[in-house]
Amino acid sequence: MLASLDPDPFWRADPGHFCRASKKKGHFFVVLADKKHVFFQYQPKHTSAAVCDMFRGFSGYIQADAHVIYDALFRGDAVDDSQSPPLEVACWAHARRRFWEAAVSGFAIGREGLLRIRKIYELDGAWDELPPAARLEKRRTVLRPFVDEFFDWIRAQNDLTARERGLVTKALGYAIRHELALRRFLDDGRLRMDNNSSENALRPVATGRKSWLFFGSDDTAEAAANLYSLIAGCKLHGLDPERYLAEIIRILPYWPRHRFLELAPAYWPQTRARLDAKELAAELGHITVPPVSTDAIEQPAPH
Repeated sequence: MLASLDPDPFWRADPGHFCRASKKKGHFFVVLADKKHVFFQYQPKHTSAAVCDMFRGFSGYIQADAHVIYDALFRGDAVDDSQSPPLEVACWAHARRRFWEAAVSGFAIGREGLLRIRKIYELDGAWDELPPAARLEKRRTVLRPFVDEFFDWIRAQNDLTARERGLVTKALGYAIRHELALRRFLDDGRLRMDNNSSENALRPVATGRKSWLFFGSDDTAEAAANLYSLIAGCKLHGLDPERYLAEIIRILPYWPRHRFLELAPAYWPQTRARLDAKELAAELGHITVPPVSTDAIEQPAPH
């Protein structure tokens, strides 16, 4: 899942002028990867080129909001001719938001849309604890008819309001334009209905930026994104971030660079269990690096 945020502008000295400064904005993206990893990525610009650089060569599912910058990904700009482009998974929460806007303005179609979407959420939510294969079967046999009925209703209402303008037509039009991507969660039991998890991962940045005011430069924003990734990964896997960072800093001088994935929050508990506890607890001294475990994740080849 993918989301992005504009941080508050940081300030950079204007070369050639002593005490003058120019304001520049940057952007944070966050990617949640199969409930294992959380990656924050800083980009100086919120553009299709930046997104394509982040997902160069990727051919799986990508769930994001319907911002125009992601269109380049789904038409294949980030893959070569031998690869299939990523498949777009749309966010039902974004579709629901437009019906909510219509409902609070007094439109009956908005309320009806909310009720229909709520039913779909309730059914799918009841299967959250099922394995992906079992959830997929439930979605295909039980949920798909409700989704079909929803889009049949959408098209019928759109035909009736085709010449109108306003919140209702925006809600109906959004659902029609993104129907294929909104349906895609029915194709794989691992997929979620919405992008809320990635939006929530960005919330600490959105609230915290009111306190820290600015980052200072592109380099410090990138460093902050790295720390955000590690801390968010700790939260995801129930680790104490302060302890995790202290232990990682302790062993880094002795750890092979090509085995960096073993230090990710998702795999740190099993890696830590294979270290010498006394060496790790000592403030200084050698750290014995254990051999690669037979059940460890595949690591890049050493350079």
